[in-house]
Amino acid sequence: METVQEDVEEYSWREVVLPRLIPVVQDPAPELDRETGERRRGRDLLVAVDFGPNSKHAFDWAIIHLARIADTVHLVHAVSSVHNDLVYDKSQELMDNLAVEAFKVSLVHTKARIVAGDPGKVICREAERLKPAAVILGTRGRGLVQSVLQGSVSEYCFHNCKAAPVIIVPGKEAGEQSVL
Repeated sequence: METVQEDVEEYSWREVVLPRLIPVVQDPAPELDRETGERRRGRDLLVAVDFGPNSKHAFDWAIIHLARIADTVHLVHAVSSVHNDLVYDKSQELMDNLAVEAFKVSLVHTKARIVAGDPGKVICREAERLKPAAVILGTRGRGLVQSVLQGSVSEYCFHNCKAAPVIIVPGKEAGEQSVL
C-alpha cells in the first residue's frame, strides 16, 4: 500500500504590526512569581476573523466569555494573496481595530497574522503551528444540506483542526444584542 501525499502548498503569510496605542504591561510583582499553572502563564486563543458580522460576533464572544488577562489572542485572517497591498492594508486596518478592542474589553495581548490560502486550511494550519487552547470561529448558521453543498469553513475546521474548535452561532432572535 502506498502513502498518498497531499500537494504541498506554498505557505505565504505576513505578520501584522499592531497599533502602538496599546500600552506595554510591566512585569508582574515578585510575589506573583510563586503562582504557577495555566492561569498564571495564560493561554493562546486563535480567533479566525474576516469582514463579516458572524466573525465579529465570534470575536466579541471570545473576548467577553473566554479570554482572561494573561491570555494571548491570535487573530488569523485568510486572504487570496498577501502581496496585494490593498487587501493587506484593509486586513491590517481590521486587525488594528480588533486588537484595540480586545485590549479595552479584556486587557489581553493580541498578535495578528494574514495568511494566503483557503480559509479552512489556513485556520487548521495556524492551529497546528500555535497549538492554542481553543480555535474560535463564527458560522452563518446554515442548515446541513446548504453546508454540504456550498462548503463550510467552520465544518471543515470542526473535522480537521487538531485544537478544540469553538464554533459560535449567532442568536437569530437576539441579533447583535446576543453578545452583550
